[in-house]
This record gives sequence, C-alpha cells and structure tokens, in this order.
Amino acid sequence: MRINILTIFPGFFEGALAVGISGRAAGAGLVEYNTLDLRDHTHDRHRTVDDEPYGGGAGMVMKPEPFFEAVDALDAAGPIILLDARGRIFRHADAVRLSLEKELTVLCGHYKDIDWRVAESLATEVYSLGDFVLSGGEPAALCVIDAVVRLLPGAIGDHESAATDSFYEGPLLAPPAYTRPAEYRGMEVPEALRSGDHAAIQAWRQSEAERLTREMRPDLLQERPGA
Repeated sequence: MRINILTIFPGFFEGALAVGISGRAAGAGLVEYNTLDLRDHTHDRHRTVDDEPYGGGAGMVMKPEPFFEAVDALDAAGPIILLDARGRIFRHADAVRLSLEKELTVLCGHYKDIDWRVAESLATEVYSLGDFVLSGGEPAALCVIDAVVRLLPGAIGDHESAATDSFYEGPLLAPPAYTRPAEYRGMEVPEALRSGDHAAIQAWRQSEAERLTREMRPDLLQERPGA
C-alpha cells in the first residue's frame, strides 16, 4: 500500500510513522508513506496556503489550490480522505475497507477551516474522529493511518491479537485484559481467567464485553440488528 499525506507540517509524521507497527510495516515493505508539503504547491514567494474567509469572520481558511495541485501532481489513485470535524465518524469497518486499497491519499487541514471546495470536489471521503475539534488534521490523519496499517496482512505478527479488539466482530467492546501478578495492591485477577477452564473463560469474556458496552457505549448496542 502507498499512503500519500498532504500537510503543511510534514515533520509531524516522521517520527510517529517510523516506530511501532507503522514503522515495522514500512520496513517490511507492506506500506510506503509519501508525505508532501502543501507549501510546495503554492505560487508566491511567501508560500501562502491560507487567506481570509469570504463573508468575513475570525480565523483563516486554507486555500483550495495547494490541495488540488498536489493531488494532480501525484496522479493519485484510490480514496482521497479529508479529516474534518463535519465528517462522518471514522469506524473500524472503514479501516477494514481502506486496508484493502492499493493507495490512499490523506488531506490534512489547519487553521480555522479549509475551503469547502476541497471537501465537495476533491475528497472522496470526509471523516471525523468524534465530536471535538483538533488544532489540525494531522493527529486525526495519524489515527486513521494507524488503524488502517495495523490491518495489513503481516503488519501484526499475531492476527488473533487484532481479531479480539473492540469492534472487530460486531459492536461489542473488548472484554478486560489482565496479566501477572495475579494480585496487586489488593486487586485480584478474576477467578474465571485463572481457572484454566476455556469454556468458563469464554463465557466470562462474553459477559464482560456486553457489560462494558452497556456501561460505556450503550449507543453501540442500539446499532445491533434487532435492537
């Protein structure tokens, strides 16, 4: 897979994509990161990427030209993703679908806003991480990239580890996990997990997954078929 990242802060991604699963996947040839500076696609000596909003108001708006011209220069194939607080919530199913693509292009905005023509006529998909606003699209882009890359075949050594994550199968959250020591500061690992009884362990995990989902994300249960 090739992932193109369009941003005014290319250095933001250098360290983050070089470590952990993202870095190992690149080292193994599973993914190539291509980070482009939007300022390289401007035409004035100040390399201007923003301007005042039409109609007035506070803040600056990112100009459309650098985004369109950068994508033209790439001759990009595959989905073109814009991270924007107005977008649809990014979900695990989206990460799974995008992990099957050969190429992705991710657009990172900054300042107050991005010229809406980028969302309407350039991006093929617009995503948000949730009902909050970040200082720029870079942190959100990093989350989307990580969610996609970890699903590439071979990116995670133990596929079962990913297969037991929250949202992997249906809307349930993952059950709690514990490791040694069995007792720490008076807090004990549940007896079912120490029993060695695989049926009891599976039943406990299912029950806890349902309990946590009811307590922390009841909205997910409403999305279940027949709910």
